[in-house]
Amino acid sequence: MTHFKAIRVDKDSSGYRATYSDFDESELMDGDVTVRVSHSTVNYKDGLAITGKSPVVRRFPMIPGIDFAGVVESSSHPDFKPGDAVVLNGWGVGETHFGGYAQKARVKGDWLVPLHKGFTAAQSMAIGTAGYTSALAVLALEKQGLTPDRGPVLVTGAAGGVGSIAVALLATAGWKVIASTGRPEEADFLKYLGATEIIDRAELSAPGKPLGKERWAAAVDAVGSHTLANVLAQTSYEGSVAACGLAQGMDLPTSVAPFILRGVNLLGIDSVTKPKAARLQAWERLARDLDKTKLAELSTTIGFYKVIDTATDILAGKVRGRVIVEID
Repeated sequence: MTHFKAIRVDKDSSGYRATYSDFDESELMDGDVTVRVSHSTVNYKDGLAITGKSPVVRRFPMIPGIDFAGVVESSSHPDFKPGDAVVLNGWGVGETHFGGYAQKARVKGDWLVPLHKGFTAAQSMAIGTAGYTSALAVLALEKQGLTPDRGPVLVTGAAGGVGSIAVALLATAGWKVIASTGRPEEADFLKYLGATEIIDRAELSAPGKPLGKERWAAAVDAVGSHTLANVLAQTSYEGSVAACGLAQGMDLPTSVAPFILRGVNLLGIDSVTKPKAARLQAWERLARDLDKTKLAELSTTIGFYKVIDTATDILAGKVRGRVIVEID
């Protein structure tokens, strides 16, 4: 197959647009591994890339899609051979390098990890960057020595991709999980994933005090801005907050009070260029602790030609959990 289908993002005098298009294999960018892509997913970041709501894409034209799973077609990389099942998350794919919304991708082998034997390609994309980031956040909290006996853990944006998997992982690890969401209709779903308490995001989204009542020992925040500031202000003494998203905004209108008066730790979670060893650790944790029945419940499968519409929906907060894209 020389020609293949893909989503193309352009920015020119006619504006910013994403269209379904055809590419030739000769147009693929440099790399030492060519993959036949079978599945991708739609993350919040993909929504930004497709709609242009934020300058995620930094090269045009671009094939968006920050995740993909597939099978190696050709390789000059020592770690991979034709027929190997692989997964990619991040590394600027879909931003500066052609990404996963295509039937083919050519990338650096150093960006790939083997598909974990505990997952199918579709399940790996039900997890995707969002779920892999959740695992990194949980591991970061545990690295600080935090355990469930210290108190509850908060998850913001709990009905979204990062949040839903974070709720499931933390509940499995024995935490009392407080889920913050702006979608009260998802309360039963979040309790099914393991949340024991649901709070309205409005409690955290407005400007707040530098310090508040101590309510949780740890948190995973995918929202940023005033929400993250309030999460920090209400974190217990020597607790930690893993920050991995900006759904409310990139700003952080806080003070030094939580840090110097309570010894709170703010942990930045980078999933894009994480070294391979840490990636493999995260996937191992997901394989161990993520209930596949729950993963199926929090996932929706769409066809390739639904991606652009779904990108708009995810930014509007209309998407629950995770979205699997069947490319073929």
